[in-house]
Amino acid sequence: MRVFAREQIPAFSQLCPLWSCGMSERIVEEVEPVPASAAGPEPVQPQSPQELKEVRAQQQLLTDVDPSLTDADKVAQLLQVDPNTGLSSAEAKRRLEKFGPNELASAPPVPKWKKFLQQFQDPLVYLLLAATVISLIAWFIERGHGGDGEALPFDAIVIVLILIVNAVLGYVQEAKAEQAVSALSEMTAPQTNVLRDGRIQCINTTDVVPGDIVVLAEGDTVSADGRLFAAASLRIAEASLTGESVPVSKKPETLASAKALGDRSNMIFNGTSVTQGTGRAIITGTGMNTQVGKIADLLQSTEDEATPLQKEMNHVSKILGIAVCIIAAVVLLALALMEGFRSVDDVIESLLLAVSLAVAAVPEGLATILTVVLALGVQRMAEHHAIVKKLHSVETLGSASVICSDKTGTLTKNEMTVERVVTASGEVAITGTGYAPEGDMIGTDGSAVPEDVRHEVISTLGAGYLANDGELREGDKPGSWQVIGDPTEVSLVVAARKVHADRQYHRFQRVAEIPFTSERKRMSIIAQDSTDAGNLTVFAKGAPDVLLAFCNRIAVNGGAVRPLTEGDRQRILKTVEKLSNEAYRTLGEAYRPLETASLATVPGIRTNAAGQPTDIAEQADVIEHDLIWNGMVGIIDPPRVEVRDAVAEAHRAGVRTVMITGDHPLTAARIASDLGIIKPDEQALTGEELDQLSADGNTQAFDKATSQVSVYARVAPEHKLKIVESLQRQGNIVAMTGDGVNDAPAVKSADIGVAMGITGTEVTKESAKMILADDNFSTIVAAVREGRNIFDNIRKFLRYLLSSNVGEVFTVFGGVMLAGFLGISQPGAQGVTVPLLATQLLWINLLTDAAPALAMGVDPSTEDVMNRKPRKLTDRVIDGQMWGDIIYIGIIMALVTLIGMDMHLDGGLFTDRSVEAMGHAAQMTEARTMGFTILVFAQLFNALCSRSHYQSAFRGLFANKWLWGAIALSIVLQLFVIYIPGLNLAFGTTPLPATAWLECIGLAAIVLVASEIRKIFLRAMRK
Repeated sequence: MRVFAREQIPAFSQLCPLWSCGMSERIVEEVEPVPASAAGPEPVQPQSPQELKEVRAQQQLLTDVDPSLTDADKVAQLLQVDPNTGLSSAEAKRRLEKFGPNELASAPPVPKWKKFLQQFQDPLVYLLLAATVISLIAWFIERGHGGDGEALPFDAIVIVLILIVNAVLGYVQEAKAEQAVSALSEMTAPQTNVLRDGRIQCINTTDVVPGDIVVLAEGDTVSADGRLFAAASLRIAEASLTGESVPVSKKPETLASAKALGDRSNMIFNGTSVTQGTGRAIITGTGMNTQVGKIADLLQSTEDEATPLQKEMNHVSKILGIAVCIIAAVVLLALALMEGFRSVDDVIESLLLAVSLAVAAVPEGLATILTVVLALGVQRMAEHHAIVKKLHSVETLGSASVICSDKTGTLTKNEMTVERVVTASGEVAITGTGYAPEGDMIGTDGSAVPEDVRHEVISTLGAGYLANDGELREGDKPGSWQVIGDPTEVSLVVAARKVHADRQYHRFQRVAEIPFTSERKRMSIIAQDSTDAGNLTVFAKGAPDVLLAFCNRIAVNGGAVRPLTEGDRQRILKTVEKLSNEAYRTLGEAYRPLETASLATVPGIRTNAAGQPTDIAEQADVIEHDLIWNGMVGIIDPPRVEVRDAVAEAHRAGVRTVMITGDHPLTAARIASDLGIIKPDEQALTGEELDQLSADGNTQAFDKATSQVSVYARVAPEHKLKIVESLQRQGNIVAMTGDGVNDAPAVKSADIGVAMGITGTEVTKESAKMILADDNFSTIVAAVREGRNIFDNIRKFLRYLLSSNVGEVFTVFGGVMLAGFLGISQPGAQGVTVPLLATQLLWINLLTDAAPALAMGVDPSTEDVMNRKPRKLTDRVIDGQMWGDIIYIGIIMALVTLIGMDMHLDGGLFTDRSVEAMGHAAQMTEARTMGFTILVFAQLFNALCSRSHYQSAFRGLFANKWLWGAIALSIVLQLFVIYIPGLNLAFGTTPLPATAWLECIGLAAIVLVASEIRKIFLRAMRK
């Protein structure tokens, strides 16, 4: 199972000890570098008898001992690891070499020689090989009849050489594309948090070894099988392994008897995902020694399915192939009826004609060029922080019509700062910005804070400091700070340190936790007071309107407690509304003394047979009641400066921006208004209101709301999924951002699932098609722009390739059917005379398919790329307009080519000068050389024309330097094939005089003139 993890992003490093923080998510701003010993420890020395004994003990555990029935301490002893410090880097390297990387066995890589031979596995190649055989037969027959034919079968030799050259080009291009995809895979390589050298480090999942201590948190994907020895409200989704749809509660207690896989509650398994809580486990099996490894045969990779674009290209190729077969049949039938086949040579030449038509019709390198252009585009996106996991997702990106985005960290800076604290006695401002714990409390008017208010503020921030999974550490550089955990929680830690609340509440040690979930919208911890006979206290924080419902008392006058009245509730809710209107995110804080030192004696607590409390997380109803309201904090997260421009650009492009957040509706509406997502007078729709719209199961009202509303607040994960599905029902192509594990269903269901690279969990990244390396909304819009440009460029080179090849088909067809009128065949001549040889057509395709088409694949974006409506996925890549371009240019190409040939033959329609009496064969060679060269130059002019359906070729004429380089290379190669004796003999060409070059360029330029005239007409029609 492959997951996309914390790639080259400042994501996270060390995690706080499980027993002191129990984090639900871990996000830090700077990665603590792994020590040199971890990156490259000293060479492994020969194993001593003691080391061999240890390895045998480890292997015994892996094969003979059931870890679920073995005490965790015994497992650690057998694996020779200290759970408090983990393995040393040197020992981990030894085990990695001993047990191998932590990955499933995969099919051996395809040898290079086999990949090269695969380039010949194409029906067109088979057709050309058949042409080679026919050409050899014709040569043998001609030699056998004592004719004065060529000494060598040049046609056959050239066809084989060109096939080889084309195969080499295809092999090289595909290799580059594979390297590009491989580079992206390395950027998104899965990683795992392990305890090594006494510190928690983030390592590649493939480097996990038996005996490693893994640290688990919500959203992580389990990287190997292991035995739990510590857990806090840990739940793991094991549907990928056991089929159990409900996450399984995990506990470290040793099982009394052997259980089925789904009932081994003290074990973790490779490929499963953490949905809640935290834990630590000793790895007992890696790679093929995991449960997933045992069923690896069921996980064999399947062949990649062709993308929609590739399917359409295959469809186009089939259409062209059928059309050519029909044309060839018509031509052969007409020739048979008019002239008849008098000899074997006539039959062979007729078959070669059919082959020439097929060669002319289908661009040989189309599939390879398409793959390379997509790969190059994906690489460019990665450079701009948008990591696309699948090449074909680029097609969807350019079609996005709605972008659903979370607020925090994507539309805003994710630099949460507590600026307001409101208690029963007053409101204060907290000074200082960012994560540096430097500041103090002052009155909102700048005055000094009364002592009773100061006491209440410290009590409020103290509760938030304890009911917290975040951590603030000083960085390596002076003045730098390392943030671990959710930025909102870290902002409470920073605020508590500013007013020294952390010092007063440091005496409390956490003993149990009821974790935050998006459904509960609150979190509680139970802490023991070391100075008050060890008594326990509940500290809680959460959405004020939610937490207030669990409070029946309020702290006032610097520490006194009285009943919470209805007036108090209304005043608190009005304050919430006031702060929300000022774009603050609000969090309420509360507490309750339990007046006992043991959880087992708390009234209502359920215990097991040993008298120990069962999972506290499942007993929230017993703990979270009769709370004492402390106060609330107002937290600000300013919008990103660049996002407003990105939203405006998206709107110009017809892409609607939708904000979906768990914040208060007024906060969401204020931020959305500031960013230009909605107008100032528009309101947010809440999750509760969404439930009412869909209460009767009728989706019409729901769909009507989602078609009009662009801001959603107080939503749960299931609401996100419903919003995405509703927008899709309306025909939208939806991009959906997400970071938490609960966002994964909506992200996966969206047409373009976008995971956050910094704050995103492993599960969300696995579900997404794209990962934002900087968590910035602007990057999504930039990716849409790049996706549109890539799609535009694909259309450009398709217009170019197909019109050029259609021109070749019309040239061959017209040259054969009108041979007598054009002077291509002389009166009384027998057999078929083709205007251009198959080798010449192959050479043209080799020149004009590869380099210019690839150059057009990196063409700069046009000015209007973000000024038009999104493309629908149902729209054809090659639509009616493009087919009009293709056929129009193809006809012009054929006409100028045949005219140029006619001008160098006796008896033609357009001959404007006498042709020297040098024999028809010599004249035909010169005429073919003219037609050959005119067609090459016509296609090079066509490369300039094909960059736009409407825009003149002279606008941005020199914007693409690669295209001009490809044109120059094609001209030089054409000169080689005409003037180098060996090549002109092989390709049936002859050196041309200078005047002939003027004719070639002049006639070929008619393609450019004709295209410009058509574009002028189209622009006038559009206006």
